[in-house]
Amino acid sequence: MSETKMIYGLYDDDGALTKAAKKFVSNGLKIKDVYAPFPIHGIEKVIGIKWTQISIAAFIYCMIGCTLATVGMRYFMVVDWPMNIGGKPNFSYIQNFPSFVPITFEFSVLCAAHGMVITYFIRNWTLPFVKARNPHPSTTDDHFCMEINPVQNKASEDEIKSMLKDSGAVEIFEK
Repeated sequence: MSETKMIYGLYDDDGALTKAAKKFVSNGLKIKDVYAPFPIHGIEKVIGIKWTQISIAAFIYCMIGCTLATVGMRYFMVVDWPMNIGGKPNFSYIQNFPSFVPITFEFSVLCAAHGMVITYFIRNWTLPFVKARNPHPSTTDDHFCMEINPVQNKASEDEIKSMLKDSGAVEIFEK
């Protein structure tokens, strides 16, 4: 089974790409993906990308951090090496909890941030030593690329290419 050939339109302006994407979608064409050197706000609504669930992952990582911080501080300050610091009782974690809130918060944020970055890298497969999947090298520099799968659309390849040319694409290519 052969791979599906994709058609790409390369743009030199994010506004031109957004305008072209709106035109394509209004004509009933489905855009598979958009590659850009920076986020184009609102493009996900235009091309119909679903909202991600990374916020749920962030909450889970935050709760893991909160639990680790609480268990760790209780163990370090009450069980393992109790110390009388500033007259605080060293036998009760609950009585000292207000002084541990900043540490718990900061460790929760640390775990959530690191967990989200790792999840993002794994989900998008942008790990070190992994070959980049962008279709054109200039999409990481100063150009914007629209990917269209002709099999998913009712228009022919020639019609898609002419629409890309009419919409202001500076380069049209296939892969």
